[in-house]
Amino acid sequence: MDMDTAMTAELTLIRLMAWLSPGFPVGAYAYSQGIEQAVESGLIADAEALADWVGAAIAHGPGRLDADLFRMAWQAVDDDDVEALHRVAERAALLRGSAELALESAAQGAAFRRAVADAWPSPGPSRWLARLAQSPAEPSYAVAVGAVSAAAGLGLRPSLAAFLHAQAANLVSAGVRLIPLGQTQGQRALAALEADVLLAVEASLVRSEADIGSATPLIDLCSMLHETQYTRLFRS
Repeated sequence: MDMDTAMTAELTLIRLMAWLSPGFPVGAYAYSQGIEQAVESGLIADAEALADWVGAAIAHGPGRLDADLFRMAWQAVDDDDVEALHRVAERAALLRGSAELALESAAQGAAFRRAVADAWPSPGPSRWLARLAQSPAEPSYAVAVGAVSAAAGLGLRPSLAAFLHAQAANLVSAGVRLIPLGQTQGQRALAALEADVLLAVEASLVRSEADIGSATPLIDLCSMLHETQYTRLFRS
């Protein structure tokens, strides 16, 4: 059995740490999912408000949606079902609350696929990256990471947990720079979000495909308003 289908726990850990680290070249540092507008509007002014905002995004908003898309893409690859993977990619392209959120997801997905193809050219991921490239819709970040994780033999639960934690960490980092907060305050906010991430993983694993979606209109609104914000540090 090759390494792509028989990953050890240690190798699973370091692969996820590499692919979902702040240093992986997907440009995650450039996006805030509307947090920049929320700070500008006074909706987020301290570490507690930041943790509440990110927690809501993970449980009910873009994070909830991405968790389901990730799970569905992972399952499609695990089932060796190319058509199912393409359907997930199409749904991901449609289920975005604003143009900036759609741009963020598509741009990071493309960057992730390029980086994995260049640095980890192993048979499983390479085969499924080629199949993703044939999708009629631009694969989102969640779809790309979910599909490649399955192709590399990474388990669904740890992969999804790592993905959502990385998403939470990126949003906290954006808040630290925007509010601004001290690094220790940012880490306290991230620590407070551990339970939210774990609960989001568990909820996604038992949720039906019919229940896919998000319910955070304020996040969507802030993302839309951010498109015309006078001064901007972030792309979304």
